[in-house]
Amino acid sequence: MYHLLKHFFTITQHKILVAKGCFAVGLYWQGICHDLSKYSPDEFLVGAKYYQGNRSPNNAEREAIGYSSAWLHHKGRNKHHYEYWVDYSSQNKGSIYIPVKMPVKYVVEMLMDRIAASKVYNKGHYTNDLPLKYFTRSMAIIPMHEDTKRLLYGLLRMLEVYDEEKTFYYIKKNLLKKGDY
Repeated sequence: MYHLLKHFFTITQHKILVAKGCFAVGLYWQGICHDLSKYSPDEFLVGAKYYQGNRSPNNAEREAIGYSSAWLHHKGRNKHHYEYWVDYSSQNKGSIYIPVKMPVKYVVEMLMDRIAASKVYNKGHYTNDLPLKYFTRSMAIIPMHEDTKRLLYGLLRMLEVYDEEKTFYYIKKNLLKKGDY
């Protein structure tokens, strides 16, 4: 039922991969602090209960009870998730929720998160196009600020066409130096 060790190793492997990516572009603090909430009881115990090894336990929890308590806890504490950047509209122009443009450093961390998740859940079958394929499946309907969506798509496309080394070099030497989209 509970896969405490397997879940621990999976989230730790993910965290290490994100840290390596963040370190490669100079985001040291984000690399260290990435996903620390996954080790909290609210997220860790649920993750261990619904652990499967080939996908997020949050999806299994959603299927079992209709929502993911771990995800609700996680997204509100981690700025690299676009869901963190959804706010109420003060002018109600068709929707009461509005996506907010994410700071570049969190978009970069989101990229590293997607790369790491693709590597962990696809084990030895990772290719540089997997993070982009995952993103494009839901890109049209997710409540992400259009500038953020374009930037993330561009970085994922760069990863697919070139590789991590060239993409990370561009991020470090151009994108993060500029500090804006």
